[in-house]
Amino acid sequence: MVDGRRAPTLKEIAQRAGVHVSTASRVLRQTEPADGWSASALRVREVADELGYQRNLWAASLRTRRTTTIGVVMTRLTDGVVATTYRGIEQAASRAGYSVLLSSPPDEPEAQRRAIELLVGRQVDGLLLSGLHRPGREFIESLRVGNLPLLALTRHAEAGLPFVGGDDLRGGTLAAGHLLDRGYTDLAVIAGPDHATTATDRLAGFRAETTRAGVPLPDNRVVTSTFEVDGGTAAGRVLLDSPDRPRAIFAVSDTIAVGVLGVARDLGLRVPEDLALIGYNDIPIAAQLPVPLSTVRSPAREIGEVAVRGLLDLTAGREVDSHRLPVELVVRGST
Repeated sequence: MVDGRRAPTLKEIAQRAGVHVSTASRVLRQTEPADGWSASALRVREVADELGYQRNLWAASLRTRRTTTIGVVMTRLTDGVVATTYRGIEQAASRAGYSVLLSSPPDEPEAQRRAIELLVGRQVDGLLLSGLHRPGREFIESLRVGNLPLLALTRHAEAGLPFVGGDDLRGGTLAAGHLLDRGYTDLAVIAGPDHATTATDRLAGFRAETTRAGVPLPDNRVVTSTFEVDGGTAAGRVLLDSPDRPRAIFAVSDTIAVGVLGVARDLGLRVPEDLALIGYNDIPIAAQLPVPLSTVRSPAREIGEVAVRGLLDLTAGREVDSHRLPVELVVRGST
């Protein structure tokens, strides 16, 4: 019988489960196969749970030269969409038997550089980078990370790294197509920051669709902003507090759109009678606003999950392609 005052050994687990010790070792160090556990593997895991077995990750890392830890550099973690992506990362990493070391620096390249160097010093097996600034190639090439696998998520930063994110070009196209289908031709865009490819791709998709339709989008109808509510408020005042205001606005994030709604309220504008508005991401509050917000839904959690799988493929020496995950138009009262 296993002594309750000490951790069980692999030999004891193997004997109790009726398998060879090498089988017990293999089952307890691998993640669940795609076709599920065999009956004998399930028995090994049940016995390990009964006896309170915990794998010695430190000893394993000495043997394999891996820490079963991935690093994540993720800016703007207080944003609900970013937080949802991080939950996807944690869930996928946990299922694969990995832990996550997170750093959430300010949305500035040098702050991100310091975060990356910190995580590299912790000997993570790979890095997920979500806040890269465009164009980004010089920044990536300047990093002292050796052969450490890197994968970009959410923002691709035009840096030549494998990338996982939503199809933001398609999302911008969907937003423009929806407004045009509703008969709106006097359009404007609150475009977010020009260092973020999430913002620039959404604007590019929107422009491509209006150009295809022969509808002008003058430069003075495209206003940069932060991604936050106050960014939408400031940009909304620029566009709306004048006699020559647009009839419809595409905001490249729902939080920007919330700021625009506040400006419209203050100016006595009715949505959608005086102003149509469409956002991006489909945050939970979007459907609960006094006028529910039309938006483009981005697969935030799935982005995190697919990014982890891609990074683990890179750590295993496999080639990884970039993935733009599908987005979806959600039509509500604001248009």
